[in-house]
Amino acid sequence: MPTPLNLASVRAQFPALRRTLSEQPVIFTDGPAGSQVPASVAQAVAEMMLQHNANHGGSFVSSVESDALLNQAHADVATFLGLSDPDCVIFGNNMTSLTFAFSRALARTWQAGDEIILSRCDHDANVSPWVLAATDRGVTVRWIEIDAPGCTLNLDSYQRALSPRTRLVAVGMASNAVGTVHPVRQIAEIARTVGAITFLDAVHYAPHALIDVPATQADFLVCSAYKFFGPHVGILCGKRPLLEKLTPYKVRPATDTLPGRWMTGTQNHEGIAGTGAAIQYLASLAESGTTLREKLASAYACITMHEKNLGERFLQGLAALPGYRLYGQPTMQQRVSTFGIVHEKLTPLQLSERLAARGIFTWAGHFYALPLTEALRIEPDGMLRIGFLHYNTVDEVDRVLQGLQEVAKW
Repeated sequence: MPTPLNLASVRAQFPALRRTLSEQPVIFTDGPAGSQVPASVAQAVAEMMLQHNANHGGSFVSSVESDALLNQAHADVATFLGLSDPDCVIFGNNMTSLTFAFSRALARTWQAGDEIILSRCDHDANVSPWVLAATDRGVTVRWIEIDAPGCTLNLDSYQRALSPRTRLVAVGMASNAVGTVHPVRQIAEIARTVGAITFLDAVHYAPHALIDVPATQADFLVCSAYKFFGPHVGILCGKRPLLEKLTPYKVRPATDTLPGRWMTGTQNHEGIAGTGAAIQYLASLAESGTTLREKLASAYACITMHEKNLGERFLQGLAALPGYRLYGQPTMQQRVSTFGIVHEKLTPLQLSERLAARGIFTWAGHFYALPLTEALRIEPDGMLRIGFLHYNTVDEVDRVLQGLQEVAKW
């Protein structure tokens, strides 16, 4: 059993958590849209800009220092993802930009009559890039449907959609709207039976549980550092033979070797340095381990246990509140601590605004998970999203529940 997190120590590292409203501490349950950042990450960003600000590949000291920091970040992110080859880690503006660029490159290998399979439970950044690429190439889009209200993927629909013409299966590891964790390894193994490539969106999964890319059996995976306590940087990783075989859209003088082959233009060096610092922060939460990967595994065991306790308390309290409906799993099985709810009388925006007045930060709408909210037929209002991360406390869960009760009576 992991040791409980030292929340006083954790929270002391996040300056934002000291913020107050009307002399009360605010509660950040807006983490699904982007986590708060520890001071060490901000310091790493500042140091890169103030002490090592140079472009890539120079022979002078500041460029050499910058490249060393960037190389270390590639290595740390590879370890974070369970990879042994840092050259297979690609940085970019964000997950959306990386996916659009990659979809254009992969679509070059498609022909009219080919098919791809997407998920109704995904963020649109793992949907629209593929739909647009398929349209350009005359490729048919098929879907993995959901079972509501639990928002699990219907694997029977996946099996029906699969065929020898399937070229790609793109799916998320966890829903950014309702927290459902999907059986991605099973999905990837099934895709492999017809020779299809699997592309995973791990953006929402990354802050909650340890990613192990080889264990997923996927060919490519994307995530974003700003969701796991880092800066706004996107990450793509993939299998070396495929990254070397596919032809990216890029300028002629750029290197043709990995990882530069896929990183277009001057990168966000300070953001990459901050991403490495975010991984080191996570490792600092470990109760055991010698290597970075061992420390990350230990830290995530503690994080997962803590968030499970927060989630169970929230679900139990929510079930006792009249007028609310939960989308997603009703227990902490097959989910992370992100919750999508609606009220029978108040809109999600009304709920979010009233909670904000009480210092409780949430989001209302579709959160770019438009395929899901459309499938659930809750557009245009969407849902209220409440997300707990490892820096949240049991007292904050109770205050959120109290707030939900009070705003419904207002």
